[in-house]
Amino acid sequence: MSADRSVRRLNALSHASSSRVLNLVAIGEANPHHDGHRRAPFFLSPVFNHALVLKHRLRADEVGLFAERKVLATKIIIPFERQELKFGGQSLFVGQKGFEETVREVGNYREQADLRRDLDVMRMVDAVPSLDPFLLREHLRCAHIHPDACYFAISDADQARMHDYATQEVTRLAVMASGDGGSGATGRMVSALLSNQVNEKLGPLRSTLGLKPAEFSEGVFSWRGFIYYKWALDQAWPQLIRTLKGIKAITPAGKISGDEKSFLEASKKTILRGARLNADEIRRIIGVYDTAYAGLVERHNPKLFREFLLSAPKLFLDIGDRMGGMSHITSFWNYRFPVGAPRVADAGELLAIFEDFTKSLTPEFELAA
Repeated sequence: MSADRSVRRLNALSHASSSRVLNLVAIGEANPHHDGHRRAPFFLSPVFNHALVLKHRLRADEVGLFAERKVLATKIIIPFERQELKFGGQSLFVGQKGFEETVREVGNYREQADLRRDLDVMRMVDAVPSLDPFLLREHLRCAHIHPDACYFAISDADQARMHDYATQEVTRLAVMASGDGGSGATGRMVSALLSNQVNEKLGPLRSTLGLKPAEFSEGVFSWRGFIYYKWALDQAWPQLIRTLKGIKAITPAGKISGDEKSFLEASKKTILRGARLNADEIRRIIGVYDTAYAGLVERHNPKLFREFLLSAPKLFLDIGDRMGGMSHITSFWNYRFPVGAPRVADAGELLAIFEDFTKSLTPEFELAA
């Protein structure tokens, strides 16, 4: 592992994770006596279970750590002092040369099975384009890996921004359930929906839908995710449009061969087409939810919404993959080409960026590229 001082900049995260950072240090600090945190950890190694995991844009001197060219990697930082991140830590990248040996040495594993499990989780984390809590949880769940819910809480900042949006979404259901339009009923239902637990406040809805506790818990997590992604899509759309316009307009600096020019133009078309079709598919999936929800609150017919909640985890995984890929494209482009700064990059860099972007889209568009 290498010494890493960049962890000092993560002090700004306070006690929150984000779509780019999974702050296991903060999660551990917030749950010191929580049985779920201890019994169902994210990583079985206590060393790695109190680390920071982040999506990292590789610098020029880091590219050589990998056998294949990459633009974005998953970095794991183990702080020297959990209480004082400013002191830095040691870091490694998932998939770097000598990765398994380093994990084995640093993680202090007693059982080979525990090592293999944590390696699998690290690779699954590396495979997703963002650390969005909904997307990450569903990928792990599909592999029958179930860390406690405390690892997937929505950050306080996002939860605050979502609250008004979720209130509008849930008001109709609260009115139907309570028989009045009181803000108290709506507030309680919104709080229950956005909380990290499915508690008794949603019990009447579970009874109405005729779902078992486990089915309802899984469905509500995905329902929460659909509201989250509807909100996120509205928030991200202007930035996505700016990014796609920038991709379409950019030309490389310096010399460029005919083959490079042809590949760049083909990649642009693939990315633009893939982003458009991804957005269309996201809206189609959200439409499935909207139709089912309208049936419940407008026609008082719970059947369609019940069926939706039962199938929601699969739909949710699809929408999460697509949203995460487009979020990566937008955030990387804004990082590399900030508003007001000149868009200057040579052909080699653009080739690497566009290759990464096609991989961030769904597999059919990567294949088309």
